[in-house]
Amino acid sequence: MIKKRLAIVFSMFVLTGLSLRAQNTYNGINGTISNLYQLSDAKSRSISPENFTGEKAKGAMATEGTGKNAARDLGPGWKISPSVVIKPHTTFTIADIDGSGSIQHIWMTPTGNWRNSIIRFYWDGEDKPSVEAPVGDFFCMGWGKYSPLVSQAVCVNPGSAFNCYWPMPFMKHCRITMENIDEHPMTLYFQVDYIETKVPDDAAYFHAQFRRVNPQPYKKEYVLLDNVKGKGQYVGTYMAIGVHNNGWWGEGEIKFYMDGDTQHPTICGTGTEDYFCGSYDFDTHKKNEAGVEKVEYTEYCTPYAGLCQVLRGDGHYEVSQRFGMYRWHITDPIRFDKDLKVTIQDLGWRSEGRYLPLQDDIATTVFWYQTEPHNQFPPFPDKDALEVN
Repeated sequence: MIKKRLAIVFSMFVLTGLSLRAQNTYNGINGTISNLYQLSDAKSRSISPENFTGEKAKGAMATEGTGKNAARDLGPGWKISPSVVIKPHTTFTIADIDGSGSIQHIWMTPTGNWRNSIIRFYWDGEDKPSVEAPVGDFFCMGWGKYSPLVSQAVCVNPGSAFNCYWPMPFMKHCRITMENIDEHPMTLYFQVDYIETKVPDDAAYFHAQFRRVNPQPYKKEYVLLDNVKGKGQYVGTYMAIGVHNNGWWGEGEIKFYMDGDTQHPTICGTGTEDYFCGSYDFDTHKKNEAGVEKVEYTEYCTPYAGLCQVLRGDGHYEVSQRFGMYRWHITDPIRFDKDLKVTIQDLGWRSEGRYLPLQDDIATTVFWYQTEPHNQFPPFPDKDALEVN
């Protein structure tokens, strides 16, 4: 009788273990604080100059690298390869990953001119990139100067630490490159954190596209994105705008044309600062010690939107006012089934309360997910067309 009871208890223990194992289906991609307790079979991996392949137990093995001289008294394992130097007019492969998985976090700090370092992502063996942008604009620092940014998708920390948390699943392969189009070498410290895991069939691929127009043609709407075919969702906008006129510049409406829209969009905003979740010209009213009121732009960063840069000029050569803004559609993605086009107006005020079509310097990087294959991006601007001037 005792043996029979022990056998039953053992069987229940085995079945319970099998049941728990069977329920362990979380793939590890959608990580939040609310599911940190969940077990997963996903394998954590990381690519950096100390482990270029991300292979298990292959980190800190470098014998050559940018830190070799500093570690000369310590030897292998002591930060011999913390960074890479990318020579002028060359492309460096940051990551080359086989199998299914997901990029979960990227950290990097690039030296040099951030507009002259172009980051690209290629999914599942494609020869045309799904992500193509200057590294500064990809991380919401399009003007080449550091400003703190704290949001759910992108963080920029002192002194020039770029971080992004966009989940980027892939089915077969991932390749990330950095091209240096400058005349000078640049140094790149980086870490790509990813997981090896099964990716669900309904996962779309991450895309990002940069555009710049300077000056914006008179009475023409600026095109953020066009010629997108397939099913997906638009998830974010970063805009760097250099203002060429006096006065307020952000009256323009953003428009989303989707699934066959032609003359009129399905979604239309009410103004530039409204779209970036601000209001009334991003102004705050403050009084000085003498009681005189001063009105000024006010930077802000929130999880989903912000005015992360206000460059007011130095009164000498840098006279233009320049702004950087972001808007993440994380809780409100713009979903489309067949096609998508996105535009925004460059609009200010003239006398007698009339709108003034502006001709500003506008650069944008937009972010979306879609099924592959994607249509080829417009030709990427050359070095002169990228220059901040």
